[in-house]
Order: sequence, then C-alpha cells, then structure tokens
Amino acid sequence: MILAGDIGGTKTNLALFEIKEEKLTIHAQTQFASRDYTSFSDVIHAFKKQHILSAIDSACFGVAGPVIDGRCKTTNLPWDIASSELQNTLGTSKVHLLNDLEATAYGMLYLDENEFVHLNPSSTNTQGNRAVIAAGTGLGEAMLYFDGTSYHPIGSEGGHTDFAPVTAQQDALLSWLRKRYPEHVSFERILSGPGIYTLYQFLSESGFAPQPASMLNIAPTQDRSATISTCALKENDPLCVETLKLFAEIYGAEAGNLALKSMSLGGVYIGGGIAPKILPFLQNQNFMNAFTAKGRFENMLREMQVKVSLNQETALFGAAHFAKDRL
Repeated sequence: MILAGDIGGTKTNLALFEIKEEKLTIHAQTQFASRDYTSFSDVIHAFKKQHILSAIDSACFGVAGPVIDGRCKTTNLPWDIASSELQNTLGTSKVHLLNDLEATAYGMLYLDENEFVHLNPSSTNTQGNRAVIAAGTGLGEAMLYFDGTSYHPIGSEGGHTDFAPVTAQQDALLSWLRKRYPEHVSFERILSGPGIYTLYQFLSESGFAPQPASMLNIAPTQDRSATISTCALKENDPLCVETLKLFAEIYGAEAGNLALKSMSLGGVYIGGGIAPKILPFLQNQNFMNAFTAKGRFENMLREMQVKVSLNQETALFGAAHFAKDRL
C-alpha cells in the first residue's frame, strides 16, 4: 500500500493507493482544509481516524515549499515537515518529501493526452527537457530533466524570483507593487490566486474602468479572485477582463522565461488550479505572444509544445508514482 499526498497552502489531499498489475488505483482518499490544522501530523492523525494505515510500504508527499535534507518549512503554512518523523508515524523507512511542483512535474508524465489542452497547436513534438509552471495559492516552477531515456523531476523556488515588467503597463504595475512590497516583488505576488485580486486593485486604482457591482457588494468571506474571474468570463466586465488579460500576459512571459532557463525543447506544462478556470484567457493571443517574445529565441519558443493540464490531482498522482518507483 502507498500513501501519497499533495500538501498545499489551501488544501491537503491524501490518498491510499494499491498496486494492481503494476498500476496504481486509489483505495481511499480525503481532502483537508490545510489551515484547519496546526501541523501535518494532525492531518495524518485525522486521516488515520478515517482509514486504516496498518501496512504502508512506501509514502511520498508533494509539499508547497523548499525541501532540504528531508525537511520542509512550508511557504504559506506554519508547518515543519520532516521525513524522519513521518517514518516513525507511518511505520516505514520509505518516506519521501518532494517540492509540490516536483511532484506535479512527475505526475505530468502519467497523464493521458485527453487531459491536456494545447495552447500552441503549431508546435512540434520534440524530445528534451520539459518545464512545469503552476499558479494556484502560490506560483510553482519545476523542470523535468531528460537524460536521453527517461525524465527526472527537479524542483525549484522560481516563483519567488523578481518580477520583470515587459510593457509600459507592467512598468507602472511594478512601481505600484514596490509601494506594497518594498523589499522584494516576486512573480508569485501576481501569478497566484491572491495575485489576481492584486492586479485588479492596481487597474482599479489606476482608473482603467469602474468596479462592477459584484465586486462593490462582495461579502467579506467571498473569494475576490474567483469573483473577478466570474465577472470576466460571464459578465464581460471591462475591469475584470483586463485583469485576466494582464494575468495571462505575465503568466506567458514567465512561462517563456522558464522555458529558456530549462531549455525545455520537450515542451512546457501549465499546471495549478487557476489555468483550467480561466482557459479562454490563456487561449487568446496574450499568453502565447508573451511566451514567444524573447528576441532572438522567438522561433525556438514558437516550436515548443505548451499544454494546460486539466487534471487537478497531478501532484497527488506524481507523488504516488514516485513512491511506487522507489519500492
């Protein structure tokens, strides 16, 4: 039996997997609201109350944060997770911690083609490294190194690199953001769930268009970024439409940056929870134009496959496969 998990700032997804004829099948699964628990151990204990964990052969968890020497202090949660402690809790020495995007990257290799939407249909299918970028609660980035035979996931904290504007509008955005975050403005500040609302605030304060009634009358507990997406997709509100256009443009630019840094001739995967929800804005020219606008390397980027994953459990399945491959 394999225990796998996807540990994020918003939710933690745990599942027990059985291996049948070399294939993984889910035996039991539960999703937890991460902020309802003071530690990951508390989540494990809650899972144990629901499911019997008497025979765990291997375990792997994708964690939203840097994993160093088998330990991770999560970026958007006050959790400190160590594989050595989990070995005692789970009764197996085969416990692995991966950065969540490292797990997502690994999981991409096991998705069916019908679980992707291509953003660059004129691309060519080439063997080589692949890149993974995923906006959700935060911004994650990873790579899949190709050794000529197989792929190896490599995690990173690339979402925390410096935001680099590429248009006059983005120049103004960076100046505005520096007043909020004088020490450091990262891509994660805008390419994330909270970042959508940040972009909306910038555009609103700069007088781009009036705020829609849905945002003016929003309840304190309502998700502002989700409401912005709804207003853009269903109501075609000018301010919300421009917010998602700007988000897509910056997303495309940073995806292109990652593609260059990893020489991802094998393609770029777009993961995370946001992309499928705003797919029409990623399919318009804003994303791909920004992705390919890299001067002398524009033609190389135009040849790359760029695919959005529709599977919201890619990291979970990636962690499960990683644990299975190390039995």
